[in-house]
Amino acid sequence: MKSIELSQKYHQYKSLVLILILVIFYLVGIVGLTSSFREDFLPLSFMNLLISFIVLLLALKNHSLRFYTFVVAGFSIGMVAEWIGVHTGLLFGNYIYGNNLGPILYGVPLIIGINWVMLTIISGSIAERFKIHWFLKAVLGTFLMLFLDLLIEPIAIISDYWTWSGDIPFSNFVGWFMIAFVIQLLYFSMKLGEQNTVATVLYILQFVFFLILNIVL
Repeated sequence: MKSIELSQKYHQYKSLVLILILVIFYLVGIVGLTSSFREDFLPLSFMNLLISFIVLLLALKNHSLRFYTFVVAGFSIGMVAEWIGVHTGLLFGNYIYGNNLGPILYGVPLIIGINWVMLTIISGSIAERFKIHWFLKAVLGTFLMLFLDLLIEPIAIISDYWTWSGDIPFSNFVGWFMIAFVIQLLYFSMKLGEQNTVATVLYILQFVFFLILNIVL
């Protein structure tokens, strides 16, 4: 019984520490991107996403082969979809990536593939809290991802994350929904849904982060 209590306290304190790390990084990000040092902070955006993903992995309880199979599959689906989008204009519309998202492979920043996986997991952590069929959880998780994209798009354009040839097309949101739904279906069909406090807080932090930037910038 004592060992169980110690394990619970360990996971509780671990979650608090990881949440604190995320809060600090996102606060620094908000201050930096809304200050006169904005241009210096923008190239560090991919580092913020990478650190967020690492913290998320540390917080998750499931580190099975099945989970990492999903990570590789989700990353690959996201990267292939983005490659198609960048080089053909299909799925999302005509756009190109800028220089503030780190290393680029065939026109697509590697962090974008990671971000597809991260957004799936943090949106899925909220959907997992509902006692509904896993298919409906995938649908809910997809809408949560789409909701974040609505906030991200305006900031991405003014931050040189990516650029559209004209206004943001409606096809972008349709394409985003389709790809997000495919990855969410994979996630929940593999029974990987996890009610994780850190993951849920990360979703909320991203929502608040981009909402504030939309208001201030």
